[in-house]
Amino acid sequence: MTIPTAALIEDLAPQGVLRASINLGNPVLAHGTPTAPAGVTVDIAREVGARLDVPVELVCFDAARKSYEALKTGRADLCFLAIEPAREAEVAFTAPYVVIEGVYAVPRRSDLTTVADVDRAGVRIGVKRGSAYDLFLSRTLEHASVVRGEEGVDAFRAQDLEVAAGIRQPLAQYVAAHPELRLIEGRFMQIRQAVGTTVTRRSETVQFLRALVEELKADGFIADALRRAHQSDALVAPPG
Repeated sequence: MTIPTAALIEDLAPQGVLRASINLGNPVLAHGTPTAPAGVTVDIAREVGARLDVPVELVCFDAARKSYEALKTGRADLCFLAIEPAREAEVAFTAPYVVIEGVYAVPRRSDLTTVADVDRAGVRIGVKRGSAYDLFLSRTLEHASVVRGEEGVDAFRAQDLEVAAGIRQPLAQYVAAHPELRLIEGRFMQIRQAVGTTVTRRSETVQFLRALVEELKADGFIADALRRAHQSDALVAPPG
């Protein structure tokens, strides 16, 4: 990879430190505490900082929408978000580095058995407000409705909804601990997690990030980071 120029460093880390927003609300990507975060996004942020030879400040949040707002309002220089049309007006994305799945959970007694069954009149789906699957379902559902909460399963429980939506790994863990629930087989979406920065950055800056992500996928960096976080390296996205 080309050695970053001073102009690139000034563009991406104008304060002399790379501020990366980290979403601790997605345990596939990050875990730990705001003072001691870890996970694949943390590893990528630190690698970007190392390539630029600048220190990294990890700005941690508990939801993707807060991470997005931090980038949008200038509190962060780098973000780790799912690629969604609603975000692309503000965020210049790389190709995905990880692909995860959005899945549904329902009461075991439910007559909803397939992903297609869920999109029917009268079905209410609990989602985490501002998540990738909230944005996706809000623009694609034709009959079912979305009910937003701080956590999708909390809205599902509190309001006795028909369905909870979420990321496969944490939702599967939740269902395993609640035998009265079950997952619907299959996924309703692929969540393409990417590195992003503001669309106001120079094209050379965005290209640097895109090339770096491809390098980190190809050389095993992403797979290694996932394994260290006790996540499957099968989540690594294909070449972009």
